[in-house]
Amino acid sequence: MDPHLVITTLVDQGIIPAEQSDALLQAVLESGRAPEDFLIEEGHIDEHTFYQTIAQAIGANYIDLTDFEMENSLRDKIPVGLARLHQALPVANLDGTLYVAMSDPLDAQRIEELRFALNENIQVSVAPVRRIEELIAQYYETVDYATEGFATLTQKELREKLSQAGTAVLAGNLSEEDRAQYVTQIIDNLIDIGIKAKASDIHFEPFEEFMDVRMRVDGTLRSLLTRSDRKAYSSIGRELISRVKIISNLNIAESRLPQDGRIQRSVTRDGKPFSIDLRVSTLPTQFGESVVLRILDRSAVQLDLDKLGVPDNVKKTLRDMIKLPNGIIIVTGPTGSGKTTTLYACLREINEPNAKLLTAEDPVEYDIDGIIQVPVNEGIGLDFARCLRAFLRQDPDRILVGETRDLETAQIAIQASLTGHLVFTSLHTNDSTGAITRLIDMGVEPFLISASLELVVAQRLVRRTCSKCIVPYEPSEEELLLLGLSAHEVGDKKFFKGNGCEDCNDTGYKGRRAIYETLRLNDTLREMINQRAPGVVLRQKAIELGMRTLREEGLQAIFDGETTVEEILKYT
Repeated sequence: MDPHLVITTLVDQGIIPAEQSDALLQAVLESGRAPEDFLIEEGHIDEHTFYQTIAQAIGANYIDLTDFEMENSLRDKIPVGLARLHQALPVANLDGTLYVAMSDPLDAQRIEELRFALNENIQVSVAPVRRIEELIAQYYETVDYATEGFATLTQKELREKLSQAGTAVLAGNLSEEDRAQYVTQIIDNLIDIGIKAKASDIHFEPFEEFMDVRMRVDGTLRSLLTRSDRKAYSSIGRELISRVKIISNLNIAESRLPQDGRIQRSVTRDGKPFSIDLRVSTLPTQFGESVVLRILDRSAVQLDLDKLGVPDNVKKTLRDMIKLPNGIIIVTGPTGSGKTTTLYACLREINEPNAKLLTAEDPVEYDIDGIIQVPVNEGIGLDFARCLRAFLRQDPDRILVGETRDLETAQIAIQASLTGHLVFTSLHTNDSTGAITRLIDMGVEPFLISASLELVVAQRLVRRTCSKCIVPYEPSEEELLLLGLSAHEVGDKKFFKGNGCEDCNDTGYKGRRAIYETLRLNDTLREMINQRAPGVVLRQKAIELGMRTLREEGLQAIFDGETTVEEILKYT
């Protein structure tokens, strides 16, 4: 906890006299210890009073966690990486609120980051820091995440190779040449694992006493290493990172600044050769460089509206709107919700010899023949706004702006649409009407939005229920309540879940599908925008006019056996 905040809080609560605060603060800073440890161990305050006071100051509840036991379902509410990063321990999940004990309950920014990362309603609880650390070690560090991993035989063999390589390196009896070969083998095998598992990212994460290697599949991060392997890999962490930097043409001597690079790898799938791109990002941290490899596998991504699993009603709306001669089409949603894939699929539909298509992207993720794609490079001043200005002098018919981030980009996009161009772009908002509110917040005049905007699509990616182990089940009253349904409304509709099998690695899920909310503007909505109607009023009117919300689309996916209650509650 921040010493200044702690001392100020204790003074405000009448625990420490104001005249002693400066001397105590100086003593805490000079000791180099955490303020809670110093104050308790030096006898200035007892443990119970300290944490009770902090809890009272921030309006939270105090839990001593002495006999606390955590169920797996509660542990899974916070992934291991976030639990360690934020020192956050889930202690209860009641009425749609996740109660979390944090080692620093006074750090509002960290709490907000956790709330954003989990997309959950979080209530902070206060508990002894040492107990939080012990429980995180007990319930997260000892979990054998490798057994939860990717259960095909080839992947198991690859993981065994990783473990053997780590053990051999840790033994310390390798020559420099053999050690270098092991490091090369490890990186090659990790990339192979990621490609075979159709992962989107591979993460190398250095910590003080171990190194973790994790992979994101279907939106979920899982570790590839057992706890003992993580210890082994910490001894070759720098060499692993250096190997990645070498094959991605990065500066191995620079470890103080972030770097971006690219790896190209050839693989054979179904007897056909494919080129896979891996986008590499390095980030300097307290214990070394954190590296993320984003796997861009064109052969694994369907850039076709018919193959994306888009519902027929949404597909018809998209196909009608992308044929317009001018206007703006916005796809919105959080990071990783499939916005780029949807936009690419739309562009491919209208990629014809008699039309010129230009895109500005950060970065260009997939090369599409017949489309001129420009990578944004803000380091040299080539931002979205500057690209868009240049596009207007290139005689385009359709334009894609990867993301509208500021007023200047929004204004140029609107200008382009009003002068006869069809513009595609994306925004980070929670729902379709939120895109209109965001543009107004940026400073765009409402009359310009109503004159140019044609369609907003909000989307989320939810995991599909595994078709090999899907079974019907009866939802609990709590689940129905969270969905906003009554037993009467459910009627004879069935709910499904995956029991877990070898095909889905015992997760109950395999693959993902998108759910969509489409807002097609009409005269009524345009007039409301001109009158600066609040977002909630716009949304209510859109629903009255027939817009199906993300939650409604999610419910339909549940009843169709495509996904589960848990996924829909998580993302809508």
